[in-house]
Amino acid sequence: MTTFASPSDTANRPLGWLARAESWLDARGKGAWIAAMVLGFIFFWPLGLALLAYMIWSKRMFSGKSCRRTANARTAFSTSGNSAFDAYKADMLRRLEDEQAAFEEFLQRLREAKDKSEFDDFMADRAKAAQKATADKAAEPADA
Repeated sequence: MTTFASPSDTANRPLGWLARAESWLDARGKGAWIAAMVLGFIFFWPLGLALLAYMIWSKRMFSGKSCRRTANARTAFSTSGNSAFDAYKADMLRRLEDEQAAFEEFLQRLREAKDKSEFDDFMADRAKAAQKATADKAAEPADA
């Protein structure tokens, strides 16, 4: 009997504590990695050094969301080699862009309507205050 685990066995096993810690830090972003590294230097300097080396080696230190975003954009507009799929993808992307533009126009109209409503309320309150002020002045007896 061997103790070697097949890849399917390791895929079904829960993650080890190091892998869980890595995924937890990845979910929280680069700031969490930097905070862990600084705490590592404070409490046990070799741990901080190890985290720094790992961050540089795994390119976590120098890759940001903008790098991922450009990679996703490159993937979205690259060809798959299948012309039917590429035509479908181009059509779907065009429809999504049109839908996004329509939604942004809707939001703009909604903001304008809200702004107009707030301005109208302000003007009505201001007119009421002015009427009340003139009514109060007219009600005061004239001291001579």
